[in-house]
Amino acid sequence: MMDDTPTAHALTPGPDPLADPAIAARHLADAVVAAGAVAVAMFRTGVKSWSKHNDSPVTEADLAVDVMLRERLSLIGPEYGWLSEETVDEPTRLSRRRVWIVDPIDGTRAYMAGRPDWCVEAALVEDGRPIAGALFAPVTEELFVAVRGGGATRNGRPIRVSEMPEMAGAVVDGPAPWLNHIDSRGTLRRVDRIRSLALRLARVATGELDAALASPNGNDWDLAAADLLVHEAGGRLTTLDGRPLTYNAPVPRHGALVSAGSLLYPTLMVAAR
Repeated sequence: MMDDTPTAHALTPGPDPLADPAIAARHLADAVVAAGAVAVAMFRTGVKSWSKHNDSPVTEADLAVDVMLRERLSLIGPEYGWLSEETVDEPTRLSRRRVWIVDPIDGTRAYMAGRPDWCVEAALVEDGRPIAGALFAPVTEELFVAVRGGGATRNGRPIRVSEMPEMAGAVVDGPAPWLNHIDSRGTLRRVDRIRSLALRLARVATGELDAALASPNGNDWDLAAADLLVHEAGGRLTTLDGRPLTYNAPVPRHGALVSAGSLLYPTLMVAAR
């Protein structure tokens, strides 16, 4: 008679299917593209919006995309923590080595206004740093993907930060008062401000912007995926004292930030302080 008792081997959990960050990145890419399609479809039919406690806008699409991403990512990484702009913070994330960090719609005002500068972004963070990330801008049909140690791409093609070595003539985006402080001689090339912070940083990763600045109070969900894009494209994103960002802290918020290609970064840091 055969013994139907499960063996010890059968009871042992299998290896993490997302142990390889490249696999996690593929799942993230699929998820943000699907989420972007949901957001676009809801915009076309009209979405309700209201203001949150901090006066920032939120729409039905933000919440729908949040639910979709959580369901989808939790299926493949159920033991991971979760941090999202549109989900009540769960302290249990602090005890997890790996955490999904998501912004269902970064640039909600741009989304509501029918502008192109909004995106869906998601990252997988391990021990405080992103190891895989994806960002999808549906209007311009751009999918950005980054893997720790594996580079960064836009629509499957490698991207690289600019090699601009000096401030004169540099294309920079950021808060106007800060740019005025840096650019007393009017030598910077300014662009229309990109409302999505994540997309602004992605433009640094592609070299379309030589540098970008961010005001204080950027959150983990605004930054994690874009942070990895910039670094894997050869650039820098740091605080004003030169420190890289650490994610999944008790308060997932950051101070003023500077991002640029590696050649321009030292000069920009001096000017920005």
